[in-house]
Amino acid sequence: MEHPRVVDPRHPLVERVRAVCLALPEAVEVEAWGRPTFRAAKPIFVHVSASMERPLSIVLKTDPDEHHALVQDGRFFGPPYYDRDRWVGVDLDRPDTDWRLLAELIETSYRQVANRRQLTALDALRPEHADG
Repeated sequence: MEHPRVVDPRHPLVERVRAVCLALPEAVEVEAWGRPTFRAAKPIFVHVSASMERPLSIVLKTDPDEHHALVQDGRFFGPPYYDRDRWVGVDLDRPDTDWRLLAELIETSYRQVANRRQLTALDALRPEHADG
């Protein structure tokens, strides 16, 4: 059974998320559950539309050391169906949306699921963030 489309994949806010996600090495977009998902090959690192009630939101995987601080921030919420110890949701259509922070969190989410080759490629793009 096909899922109904939850959000217009051409919405400008979705396009903005897409641009950030697809700039990461080997990132791909796959529609799943009627929503765009962004994957590091197979593992999801960003899922658009946390719920039917929040179509203009994203869900992303947090760094374990940053998770507690993020859930204390009122801009983030525990998304349904995701492990709330590692994933957060954030609405894209708030007037105080910090796109620089979102881009950093998207990259952090990618780093949580990417394989060694993908991380090496990302570190080559961002040598200031490379470990070592």
